[in-house]
Amino acid sequence: MIRGSANNNISFSAPYRRITVLFVALSFTLLILFILDIFLGSVNISAGEVLRAIFSQTDSTIETVILKFRLPKAAIALMVGIGLSLSGLQMQTVFRNPMAGPYVLGVSSGASLGVAVVMLGFSSAFIPGNLHGPGNWAIVTAAWLGAGAVMMLIMYISSKVRDIMTILILGIMLASGISAIVSILQYFSNESMLKSYVIWTMGSLGNLSVPQLKMLALTVIAGMVPGIISIKMLNALLLGENYAGSIGLNVRFSRILIFASTSILAGSVTAFCGPVGFIGIAVPHIVRRLFKTSDHRILVPGTIVTGGAIMLLSDIISQLPGSEIVLPLNSITSLIGIPVVIWVLISNKKELGAF
Repeated sequence: MIRGSANNNISFSAPYRRITVLFVALSFTLLILFILDIFLGSVNISAGEVLRAIFSQTDSTIETVILKFRLPKAAIALMVGIGLSLSGLQMQTVFRNPMAGPYVLGVSSGASLGVAVVMLGFSSAFIPGNLHGPGNWAIVTAAWLGAGAVMMLIMYISSKVRDIMTILILGIMLASGISAIVSILQYFSNESMLKSYVIWTMGSLGNLSVPQLKMLALTVIAGMVPGIISIKMLNALLLGENYAGSIGLNVRFSRILIFASTSILAGSVTAFCGPVGFIGIAVPHIVRRLFKTSDHRILVPGTIVTGGAIMLLSDIISQLPGSEIVLPLNSITSLIGIPVVIWVLISNKKELGAF
């Protein structure tokens, strides 16, 4: 038994019927939110015009809004939600820390540092919205390396320090240190580069070109594959590395595989969409509460579906449908994620027992 659920009794199984109903409901919710994200926006467009733009022909302006902006943006929101949520679940399991997540422990900050080095340290041509060809890979690779470096450092710290809150504080301090380095880079950058970088840090889903959208999809899928492959490894690691090793798990290989998955997912999302906060830490907890299990055979697909749905909801809210105002995406994800984290800490102090 693994303690830490709302009932303080979570096993590696759950009623089949309840799980099936939840997956169907979540999948249906995901589909509805995806459709709503296409139909709703700052520009009022009737449902009939949206359908004509997708399936036939209509006014060229409307067609541009639907096919070149809203539809790609909804697809990006889906991929961002999947990438951040799955990476957060993996980090919470590997670090055995309920507060672990790409944003909280500084992994997103590490990816941001990689992006900052490329954008602010080299040329204004390396701006996500203007990248073409090899430039795309340059900024994504830099984000991967930054995220991976922070992951390795946090793992080293966690091997020396067992206290969860100490690791959390060190992660926050590390993120602050990275922010200081980025601030120095900003200080020495020119005005146009600085403006582009500041806008990038606010998080955005609507500034990617078609080649960048394809690259984001490719890298998120590439990160999901090892994440899915490592499901059994995650179940073993949840009970501790000593136990995992005693049942024949290659702990070092498992770490490398999970680290690669997390770095690719968090790094790719950060590179193209900016540092989107709190989705990675909040969604895994929501999924654990919904399914009442610690079995990653259920948590991984549940996190993928729920993460995509919550990110789509965040995008819809940020658009303020019917208004010309568009809110920063990070503000919405923080308003959704922070209450979840507070709820986890207050409603169940024994949450730490699951880790």
